[in-house]
Amino acid sequence: MLPALLVVTVLSAVCALAFGSEMLPVSTVVDVVHSRFGGPPVTRSELAIVWGIRAPRVLLGLAVGAGLAVAGAVVQTLVRNALADPHLLGVSSGASVGATAVITTGLFAGAGVWALSFGAMIGALGAAILVFTIATLQGGITPLRLVLTGTVTASALSAIASFLVLRTNDSQAAQSVLFWLLGSLAGASWDKLWAPVIVVFLLTAAVFALHGWLDALAAGPDVAASLGIPIRTLRNVLFGVLAALVGTMVAVSGAIAFVGLVIPHVTRMIVGARHRVVLPAAALIGASFLVWVDVVARTSLRPTEIPLSVVTGVIGAPLFLLLLGRRRYRFGGSS
Repeated sequence: MLPALLVVTVLSAVCALAFGSEMLPVSTVVDVVHSRFGGPPVTRSELAIVWGIRAPRVLLGLAVGAGLAVAGAVVQTLVRNALADPHLLGVSSGASVGATAVITTGLFAGAGVWALSFGAMIGALGAAILVFTIATLQGGITPLRLVLTGTVTASALSAIASFLVLRTNDSQAAQSVLFWLLGSLAGASWDKLWAPVIVVFLLTAAVFALHGWLDALAAGPDVAASLGIPIRTLRNVLFGVLAALVGTMVAVSGAIAFVGLVIPHVTRMIVGARHRVVLPAAALIGASFLVWVDVVARTSLRPTEIPLSVVTGVIGAPLFLLLLGRRRYRFGGSS
């Protein structure tokens, strides 16, 4: 299954390079990619479209989709809740406050093109520290405490972001905030690409190294403790990894809904519940899914782009419900 998913992901990335305001044959896309690695030269316009504009966007979509799917799988195991998604931790709402402040007040204007991502990352880091501190002072990270603390903190931070939008007199800034909050890959570039790719790769590898402990934690804290697993330490490490992963994804693409909630469940329906298979499979499925969502978002109403969260909900929800109705599925002891 994993090699098949890898082939699908690669083919999805190549085909997505052909879609845009100007449709290109897949053969042209292959020629452009080949030319970048020592092949015969192509026209300057084809090189600019495929390699300069679309390739960074597709690669960013792969990284964000994979990162959100892995984060969703881990957070659902951490809190043992089928409704959990990466935005549960409050990190996304913190990033929203930072990004909104940048757009509406000009904060971090000296950072240039990095201002929005920098502000979102600062907000995400602050939210993660706040949630971790509150949970620790109340007795440590437990599933219920993390859910309640993250949800309440997210609500408070979302209110702050809404206040910043209401106090601005710039209607264009308010529209930019709304578009960013619903997710977009429009800001992708080669300069901004490597940080999220490296973060997703390293943190996914780190989580994968703990796949046995995650299997035990999914069976319940009593089972994990009986196997000698340091539960408190594991939960703290997972929270830190999730905060860094989600914060990075939100900083470069906005708060994309649905992917982190549903893709892990779809993956478990297909490959089972063992994390050594779930994590890489979820990464590949999430990457492919978000790439095609972005294709729909940028081509269905050309030249206007649709926010990604709109497309993920419209396309993904019916597909998930159809799959759920055709397969038996268990999570956390319930079916």
